[in-house]
This record gives sequence, C-alpha cells and structure tokens, in this order.
Amino acid sequence: MRKGRSYQVNMEMTTRKLHFDHVLIASVFLLTGIGLVTLYSASYAFGNRFFGNGMYFISRQILYCALGTILFLIASWFPLDLLRRLIPSFVLGTILLCLLTFVPGLGVMKNGAVRWIRLGSYTYQPSELVKLVLPLYLAHIFDKKQERIEALASGALPPVLVTGLFFMLIYMQNNFSTALFIALNGLFLFYLVGIRIRYFIGATCILLPFSGLLILSEAYRLQRLLSFIWPEWEPQGAGYQVRSSLLTIGSGGFWGKGIGQGTRKIASVPEIHSDFIFSSYAEEFGYLGILLFFLLFSIFTIRGYRAALRAGDGFRRLLAAGLITMISSQALINIAVVSGILPATGIPLPFFSAGGSSLATTLLAAGLIANVSRSAAGPALGRMKDSGLYSPDLSAFSQFSAEGPHVF
Repeated sequence: MRKGRSYQVNMEMTTRKLHFDHVLIASVFLLTGIGLVTLYSASYAFGNRFFGNGMYFISRQILYCALGTILFLIASWFPLDLLRRLIPSFVLGTILLCLLTFVPGLGVMKNGAVRWIRLGSYTYQPSELVKLVLPLYLAHIFDKKQERIEALASGALPPVLVTGLFFMLIYMQNNFSTALFIALNGLFLFYLVGIRIRYFIGATCILLPFSGLLILSEAYRLQRLLSFIWPEWEPQGAGYQVRSSLLTIGSGGFWGKGIGQGTRKIASVPEIHSDFIFSSYAEEFGYLGILLFFLLFSIFTIRGYRAALRAGDGFRRLLAAGLITMISSQALINIAVVSGILPATGIPLPFFSAGGSSLATTLLAAGLIANVSRSAAGPALGRMKDSGLYSPDLSAFSQFSAEGPHVF
C-alpha cells in the first residue's frame, strides 16, 4: 500500500515539474517586447545625431535580446541541482570579471566610471551579473547552512564577506548606487532566513554612516542629493534631468501621443534611452500605458513570489524570492528616480533601458524563476508531507512563519 502511495505521489510531482507558469513567461516576453518598441522610439533621434545611425541602440539591443532569450530557455530547463555545483565557479568568475574592469585596455571608462569591459566592438558590465550571482550564492549557502545560520562565524559570516566583497568591487568602479542596491537586496535574503534582529541593527548602524561618508566623498553624489532635497539650488544642473522627465511624463496625458510621436524625448531629457526611458514610454503611451506597465510588472512579481512560496525546498524558495525582488525593486527604484521620488541614480529599468548587459542578465534571471515555477509543488506538497514520503528541511523558514515578518 505504501509503495502504491509513493508511486502516485512521485508521479504527481513529476507531472507538476513538466509544467511552466505560462502567465509568468508571457509577462516576461510582453515586457521585453514593449521595452524594445519603447527603446526604438526613444533612441532613434539620439543614435542618428551622435552615431549617424538611428538603429544604433536598437540593433544592439535586439542582439542581446536574442542572446537573453537563449539564456532564458537554457536557464528554465537547466537542472537546478546541477547548477548548485557550479555556484563556486560562478562566484569566482564574477569576481574576476569585476576585477577586469580595472585592467588597462580591457576596462572602459565612461563619465568617470570604469564599469565595463571591452569585448571587441561590444562592452559588458559585470555588475549586472552580480545581481544574478549574489542571490544564487546566498540561496545556496543559506540552504546549506540553515542549521548553523545563527552561528556568526560558521553561518552568517561567509555570506556577509562575499556580499561585502561584491559591494566594494562595484563601489570601486565608481558605481555607488548599484553597490548599495545589491547590498540591500542581499540583506533582504538575510532577513528571509531569519538572521537575528540584533545583527540587522548592527549592520544598519554601520551601513548608514558608511553610506553617508561615501556620498560625501564625491562631489557629484552630493550634488544629486542636494538637488533632490532643494531642486531650486541648481535648476540647470543636477536637477534638470528629473524636472524634464516629470514634464515629459505629464505631457503624455491619458492616452499618450502615440508610438514614435513623442517630441520631448528628442532633446529635453538627457540619456532618455537609458535610465530615463520610462519618461519616453509615458509620453507616448500615456497614463493608460503606465497602468499597463504596472499591471504587467505586478503579474510578473506576483507569479515570481508565487513560485517561491510553492517551491519544494529552501534553495529554490530563496533563489526565486531573491531574483524576483532584485528585478522588481530595480524597476521601482528606477521609476521613483524618474518621477522625482528618489535622488538620481544609475539604476536601469529592467526590460526597457538600453544596455545589453542588463537585458541579457534580466532574461537569464527570469529563466531561473521560470525554472523554479516548473518545480513548484503547490498543494501536492502538503499531501506528500501527510503521506510521510517527502520531508524537505525547511526549518530555516517555517520556524519564523508564525511570527509574521518572515513570510518564508
């Protein structure tokens, strides 16, 4: 009788593993498609003026989109247990790529920052890969050390050191906003697994004054902060881009001006094809288009967290939660900057902003989330536990679920 129940449960789990979350996948490719259309419209005039080719940005983005689609398909089918064995190599490789930005001849400097490495006629930004590799590493190490996570030296210290190392490498590239963003998303995973609150208080007491010192250490960071607090301080300087962005968003009205019909994108907003591309989208798609954007991103986010909550082990739960948080929080921060809610940063808008590194990495991360959704046990997990045939070690999550804040 027990063998029969075992066979039935295993068959049910196998059947579930063969089914992707099609709603999640549809939201990913709808966002990607709308992003490509928006980038084409936003970048054509800029590319024609500075490169003599209106297709300069979109042609490169399409190539990276094709690469990202291939990576998405591979990541969505790749065995996650095998992937875990490769994580140490991924971490070391990402550290090496970050270090290569400082090598003369390989590192590319733009606007005073060395965030890229040259690959022939193309460039790659290793910090985008960190956004993928760090959640992957933290999900692996927290699941592996869940019974010792309360011990500082053998449990929490190794992931703290790796997170700190990535923070410093990216900060040294003169990319403070991305470094801080990655560190905060790493802390989110620390929180999910139930690291003691006093550790968070200690980290906050260190991080806040340290971040303040880093902001004061560079004049342009201080200018951005002052322009955010006091917009009239430098109306034609650091605050000009945000004010122009707000005017561009408002000019779209309810229905928008139509695809390719935006006018303020041509000269009013500097680098509108990059970090401020949302203002171009809002101008042409209007408030109705903004609602569509938030609807698609909400679907993507909800389905991603759904996959995390339904996953059958701690690694998959943390991986999906970390990646969906990384992508969604990046979108919220970008829109908050474009809307004047936060000081200007260099955080791109996922699926939309020009930059092949960001697009390819985002699609790769989305593929891993789809992979987790494919193995989500859902209601069958409860029946498997009742039968005594399946007992994943999720103590690192379940012991906090009754307290409220630790939802995993």
